[in-house]
Amino acid sequence: MSLGTTAPIPNQPEATAEATLKQPGRLSMRLADIRRLLTQNPKVLIGVIIVGFFVLVALIGPLLVQKDPTFSYPDKLAAPSAEHWFGTTKLGEDVFTQLIYGTRSSILWGFLTGIFVTVISVVVGLTAGYFGGLVDDIISLIINVFLVLPAFPLAVLIAAYIPFKGSITVTIVIALTSWAWGARVLRGQTLSMRKRDFIEAARSSGESSFHIIFWEILPNQLAIIAANIIGTVVYVILAEAGLEFLGLGDTTTVSWGTMFYWAQNNDALLLGAWWWFLPPGVCIALLGAGLSLINFGIDEYADPRLRRERIPKAILRKLRMLQKGQ
Repeated sequence: MSLGTTAPIPNQPEATAEATLKQPGRLSMRLADIRRLLTQNPKVLIGVIIVGFFVLVALIGPLLVQKDPTFSYPDKLAAPSAEHWFGTTKLGEDVFTQLIYGTRSSILWGFLTGIFVTVISVVVGLTAGYFGGLVDDIISLIINVFLVLPAFPLAVLIAAYIPFKGSITVTIVIALTSWAWGARVLRGQTLSMRKRDFIEAARSSGESSFHIIFWEILPNQLAIIAANIIGTVVYVILAEAGLEFLGLGDTTTVSWGTMFYWAQNNDALLLGAWWWFLPPGVCIALLGAGLSLINFGIDEYADPRLRRERIPKAILRKLRMLQKGQ
């Protein structure tokens, strides 16, 4: 399964992880490696362009629009026009303005939550894998408990019983229910790495466990972590939109999820107001596709067996000449 899937928590292929660990020197994701990814892998380039566009909209979009997304215009539930590019809501709010402001909120909290989830996975997974023994048994038990629990239904249950609603609440709920798979993958790779020669050498030289975990083991798992964080961000954005659609977030703020919530509450589908719910849906799909394409590229970077190497034109020319000679 590809790392770019939007399953509850994206699966990490064992073959990819094994291939990654065989090449510790290449896992630092140096600038040259990133440049090679962008120039030689069209998936990564397209994904970076899509994600970069949304990040740019999130950063400067509200500065250019400079309108109140909750302001009510006289035109109620108006179709897209020159005055209102994406139409208006039942209250007369401009959908295009809401989409621009919602992009900032959704991307900001989506990426922050994805990073937060990944940090938890890294700390828990590397700690369990490095120390082993009783520490590993206890942490593995906790990981397995969270793995067998359905993540999104559990997030809905927790969010429903939290008295205060808001983006931070959604972030905490998603983080609590989404860290286990990444931690399990990193634990497994750390278990196979902790007996390697360079780890034994660092341990013999008197390095602390903290130094070995975060300065020796962690850099050799950056490809897996990078793929995990991107896949997690995809899930987080979808889960956040889902929780807000169910009214479990702060419905007074403007985001892609709350746009869905108010469109559903006001029967936009029955009224034929497709312009109310379609734009945020397209944005979520495009952003998810862009992140997934980057994930596919990192997957191919980590596992050479997934790579499609380009044959130089000179060699292709010689091969054609040989075929013609035959």
